[in-house]
Amino acid sequence: MSHKTKEQLGREAQAIWNDIKGKALTAKDRMAIPPQDMATGDPLKRAREMGEVALGYTEEQARVEAARCLGCKNRPCVAACPVGVPIPEFIACVQDGEYKNAVDTIKMANLLPAICGRVCPQEKQCQSTCTLGKSLKSVDKAVAIGRLERFVADWERENGKITVPAVKAATGKKVAVIGSGPAGLTVAADVRREGHDVTVFEAFHKTGGVLGDGIPECRLPKAIVAKEVENLKAMGVTFRTNFLVGRTETIFDLLDREKYDAAFIGTGAGLPKFMDLPGENLIGVFSANEYLTRANLMKAYDTEKAATPLYPAKVVGVVGGGNVAMDACRMALRLGADKVYCIYRRTRDEMPARAEEVMHAEEEGVEFLFLQNPTRIIGDDTGHVRAVEVLDYELGEPDASGRRSPVAKPGTEHEIAVEAMIIALGNESNPHMAQTTEGLDVTKRGNIVVDAKQRTSLKRVWAGGDIVLGAATVILAMGEGRKAAKCINDDVAGCAAVVADWSRRSE
Repeated sequence: MSHKTKEQLGREAQAIWNDIKGKALTAKDRMAIPPQDMATGDPLKRAREMGEVALGYTEEQARVEAARCLGCKNRPCVAACPVGVPIPEFIACVQDGEYKNAVDTIKMANLLPAICGRVCPQEKQCQSTCTLGKSLKSVDKAVAIGRLERFVADWERENGKITVPAVKAATGKKVAVIGSGPAGLTVAADVRREGHDVTVFEAFHKTGGVLGDGIPECRLPKAIVAKEVENLKAMGVTFRTNFLVGRTETIFDLLDREKYDAAFIGTGAGLPKFMDLPGENLIGVFSANEYLTRANLMKAYDTEKAATPLYPAKVVGVVGGGNVAMDACRMALRLGADKVYCIYRRTRDEMPARAEEVMHAEEEGVEFLFLQNPTRIIGDDTGHVRAVEVLDYELGEPDASGRRSPVAKPGTEHEIAVEAMIIALGNESNPHMAQTTEGLDVTKRGNIVVDAKQRTSLKRVWAGGDIVLGAATVILAMGEGRKAAKCINDDVAGCAAVVADWSRRSE
């Protein structure tokens, strides 16, 4: 990650663009164009601020990066995208400076490009199959598809060019979407486009799901999430907040009493995992869910305005190696910690977090303690956390996922002084729907069971996202939402056709 300013990078890109514009570039020419870095804020300064860290491409950078695309006929990047964005086509628009056409092309498959361009793990999906990256033998040298997606989405918003997607004629059919996270928003958009009435039911007082309460402002500004929701409202989607399906009303109430023709469950994986360690009940131990929700959704850092209390801690330990762990580490710094330890039982190479997020955390001062894992959390006389005891590990043989398994080294226990501990080991599926919905089949882990078209064991009820997959990524949840929406649309349209035919026969 470059520490040059956005202006410096823009000038460098301008020089490259001046050299290549108007030329008929060969594949060899494109392969010679250097990948474009993205500017970030000063690490020590940004670590104390809530503002966004990655600053986006300049227009010159976007044109140069787009020029690197080989325009492969077999389009491997599209096959690797969970929602099937027509990637070569939108990048071709960027090459021509047609940014509105580019974002409209993306929105054929994905109505949330400003979000996906920021938080999707492109390096493990579309960019991992990029022909250019494979030719140059490095995924880091693949075309920066996600950054280009972010650029055109930001350009559209900042230039007031957002257009509301077309909605077909009203069908009179009603669809309930439970949960306003990535899967729910995707279903709402795709179903509404077909002319059906859509209502999204959200348990919290704000919409967005994990986009709003989980991912920090420094990675995903909440104004962008709010804008995407506003776009859905402009399409005619209705949002009902503070509505906990299963408590306020059941799914059966929605289907039978409120006459919804179909329902989609996208309630996410909201049950945090703990380690069952001695001391996990001490004051100052948090799940990453609670810690991040207090800061992101409730804005606990704004002590003059927020009613949500903030737990002060100058030394914080975070357990885990995924994106949520990185979010927790970086948020701890922004909430006033002087020292943050990230404790992970494998090495950096095995971390599931995005390499960019690990790099940002390291730049900001997070200290990584690899090949260590907690054995107990130690409290003081008042019941507050004062230390964590960890055990050293070494790597053994690969496990089922292909990562080398951590093996404990007995007798290596040692204490690390901390004032707070955050457990960031992922989430299990939210059990609420299964507990309040008779006949809804779930796995032993609490994931809702669905078929290939996202249909559940209940008639007229579909599900997708983390409630089905377990804790996954935003784009994978959206992919499930698209599959479910297609089936819902087909099913509802089929019912409408039967009713119309019956009405004609009765006349």
